[in-house]
Amino acid sequence: MPKPGWCAGPLESLLTLQRGFDITKKEQAPGHYAVISSSGPNSTHSDFKVAGPGVVIGRKGTLGTVFFSERAYWPHDTTLWVKEFHGNDPKFCYYFLKTMAFERFDCGSSNPTLNRNHVHQLPIEYPAPIEVQRRIASILSAYDDLIENNTRRIKILENMAQMLYREWFVNFRFPGHEKVRMVESELGPIPEGWQQTKLGDLCAEVRRGVHPSEVDPDTPYIGLEHMPRKSIALNDWGRAGDVGSTKLHFKRGEILFCKIRPYFHKVGVAPVDGVASSDAIVIVPKSERYFSVVVCCVSSEDFVLQATQTSQGTKMPRANWDVLTNYPLPTPDATLLEQFNGAIQPVVEMLQNLVFRNRNLRATRDLLLPKLISGEIPVDAADDYASELMEQTA
Repeated sequence: MPKPGWCAGPLESLLTLQRGFDITKKEQAPGHYAVISSSGPNSTHSDFKVAGPGVVIGRKGTLGTVFFSERAYWPHDTTLWVKEFHGNDPKFCYYFLKTMAFERFDCGSSNPTLNRNHVHQLPIEYPAPIEVQRRIASILSAYDDLIENNTRRIKILENMAQMLYREWFVNFRFPGHEKVRMVESELGPIPEGWQQTKLGDLCAEVRRGVHPSEVDPDTPYIGLEHMPRKSIALNDWGRAGDVGSTKLHFKRGEILFCKIRPYFHKVGVAPVDGVASSDAIVIVPKSERYFSVVVCCVSSEDFVLQATQTSQGTKMPRANWDVLTNYPLPTPDATLLEQFNGAIQPVVEMLQNLVFRNRNLRATRDLLLPKLISGEIPVDAADDYASELMEQTA
């Protein structure tokens, strides 16, 4: 018997799903509309198939993923999209579908697949009043909005750091540069008084190999799959106990550089002590005053390109640290280095603070989501419950 004001029935009583539309890679010409596949928005097109707001779930390959689009979009053939919401709130339907764990209903033999007709018959309960649906969606959206705002701030801060690094150490437009003449060196023209240093003069690789049996299973583990592309803000990690291979120990504040397929541009500053994949290079500056210039250098487009061009191997190319130590990185006197550190270190600290804020927000949202959707927590009690969760996850 459903709760008062709730409906019970098959999923198709809440919404109707439809298979997505075929589109080849050639047809995915750049445009204003997102093409959403089972792994999310991964290209654009000049045309759309569905007006927003819309909800998409992974049908083939990656099952159970759920995406929301405010704008018009093109649902890929590897997805199911909501054709009809039957008067229900689209954002509520999005959050409701995220609780369904569709990966359990794989009916594919070689390739994971969802059967629309099967999914439509899954029994559910949901609140019927549209006001309650909107309130639930509003509560959960508030967390997603905060996470998105923090993510944008992370991107802005990273761009600022890279622009400053490029100005000082590539274009040599540092404070007072107008009064300093350029002189020839083995590294090319550099400001007078700067040292002819290379990356290997400022930092070193450390390899603290550790056997899985020697590591606490709950130790944070940062694998290559946890590292975002083109962002030094490492916001995800797993457990060492879930990985059986030999690992490398790293400390908070050390730099992790993904050496396998370096063109993926995976470089970050460790936000915690933990262990990493042996396919990571753990980089430690030889002095604190070198930290900012080293982290900006090894995460720059130019350095990653150099790592890619000098990598070894065909199918699984790997960067060669011994080669990369020769990367030219002339350095100024201690005063300028301290100034640069003074500008960049607070940025890195803020990035890591934002990472932990987002982790706490996600943890709270993910704990709140099923309880609100199921009615275990009334919407009126959501704020108090969320406050308790935030304290526990802080």
